[in-house]
Amino acid sequence: MEMKKRISLELRNRTPAEVEELVVDNCRTSDGEVEGLTDDFKELEFLSMVNVGLISLAKLPSLPKLRKLELSDNNISGHLETLSEKCPNLTYLNLSGNKIKGLNNVEALQNLKNLKSLDLFNCEITTLEEYRESIFELLPQVTYLDGFDQEDNEAPDSEADDDDEDEGEDGAGPTGDDDEDEDEEGEDGGEVGLSYLMKERIQDEEDDDDYAEEEEEEEKAGVKGEKRKRDAEDEGEEEEDDDDD
Repeated sequence: MEMKKRISLELRNRTPAEVEELVVDNCRTSDGEVEGLTDDFKELEFLSMVNVGLISLAKLPSLPKLRKLELSDNNISGHLETLSEKCPNLTYLNLSGNKIKGLNNVEALQNLKNLKSLDLFNCEITTLEEYRESIFELLPQVTYLDGFDQEDNEAPDSEADDDDEDEGEDGAGPTGDDDEDEDEEGEDGGEVGLSYLMKERIQDEEDDDDYAEEEEEEEKAGVKGEKRKRDAEDEGEEEEDDDDD
């Protein structure tokens, strides 16, 4: 499917200005250029164009709010200055599986002042001696390279990062829905617990009734046994009196 058609389908009756996330992975460009994206996508924050046959980013429109850009498994070899011009607020950039060969190919990323995470996995540049040290020196704003920082600590999950940021702003989680869910669960749990206690109480009462009936039967049986014993003794006395006569 062509990129233009794929983007049209992904709009789903929305205008470009209403789209914040756009994924067009595995579609195809006709000439290796970005197609179908315009400056109207001004609210776009996440864009994924994985394996679409990109050779150049020259026709990338201005996306001032774009924070995360997925470009893995394409044929991009350089000329990345377009990114700092069109997407100045990028924090995450994935160029893994492209034709990036040398440090001069990524030098233009120095102008992405907010870039925190860069992925060049499976690019030829990763075979350079002291590759990681050189990238961190060239791009001091980058914290994570290929998923790890300079001390080889793994980057946290991106979604968890977003949640942490939201918690930092609000002080009590992204929306407070968790507390509501907990309250709802607590209410449901209370109903279940009450129902369970009522059942237990009813069962205990039934058990008590059964126990009382058993005791009553045992008492009756004991009384009958004593009566039979007394009757037998009385009969024995009568027989002895007869013998005396």
